[in-house]
Amino acid sequence: MRHALLLVLLLGLVACREEVAQDTAPVEMNAQTLGHFCQMNLLEHPGPKAQVHLEGMPGTPLFFSQVRDAIAYARMPEQSHPILAIQVNDMGKPGATWDDPGQGNWIDAADAFFVMGSAQAGGMGAPEAVPFSSREAAETFVAAQGGQVMRLDAIPDEMVLAPEETVPDSSTEADFLNRLRALSQPKEPAT
Repeated sequence: MRHALLLVLLLGLVACREEVAQDTAPVEMNAQTLGHFCQMNLLEHPGPKAQVHLEGMPGTPLFFSQVRDAIAYARMPEQSHPILAIQVNDMGKPGATWDDPGQGNWIDAADAFFVMGSAQAGGMGAPEAVPFSSREAAETFVAAQGGQVMRLDAIPDEMVLAPEETVPDSSTEADFLNRLRALSQPKEPAT
């Protein structure tokens, strides 16, 4: 009887326990912050960055050297943890530049206006989803760099999930072909 009463009390305490929400406040980048996909220092790459907060991983978001990569990550079916928040640099914030998108200018990706298809490449050289907190700032960017303004949920998967075609550098391609030809030449017998 005593054990049963203790068990009922413990179950009651567990049922009354308040769930504490995980903190998804933006984390600032520093010299040790690495991109999730590239594992390179983010501060060495231009353009806006993103961070993704996963359930069960408080205070340690995944960082991305391109906003486009974070959107792709969120849409991939292989997720191991539910995504609680995605934050991106507001490129319309005073002081934000392509070389230094700034500190303390994180905005929720769901609230952002993204410029897709602009002439401006992201930190890893691929097309970028350039985020702004206002439509007006995004439209100003479009006037200078081209592209179109979209909200996060309107960005087609093919704009972030499709592989990027690269045009080979002619000198690199010529060098590769020359080395390939040299390997395929018959070897003269040693005398």
